[in-house]
Amino acid sequence: MTEKKFETEIDTLKKFYEYYCKDKHDNLKKNVVKFSYNNKNYNMQLLLCDECINNIKYSFERLQECKHEIKPRCRNCSQPCYDKTHWKNTAKVMKYSAIRLGLSSIKQKVKNIFK
Repeated sequence: MTEKKFETEIDTLKKFYEYYCKDKHDNLKKNVVKFSYNNKNYNMQLLLCDECINNIKYSFERLQECKHEIKPRCRNCSQPCYDKTHWKNTAKVMKYSAIRLGLSSIKQKVKNIFK
């Protein structure tokens, strides 16, 4: 996958995990995750609990090792790289955050109409 697509994927994971963790967990801590992709180094600051930081690190590792040139949705992948437990957990985070972020976007648009 291209560096731009990789950056989009990690930004999406960051946004979704931080939203989920903020709503569901206590004891959030600032963390810096360092990794590289195609010889480019990334330093990502995250505000997550220990459980979520471990899960997002696993997701970043899986993204780094994705063999597809054009990355499919993980649920449609013919060669899944997530183990079942991590995949279900990540799917739960993505579903929760996507619904909440979508609703907050709609709410903001309605507010703007009546201003």
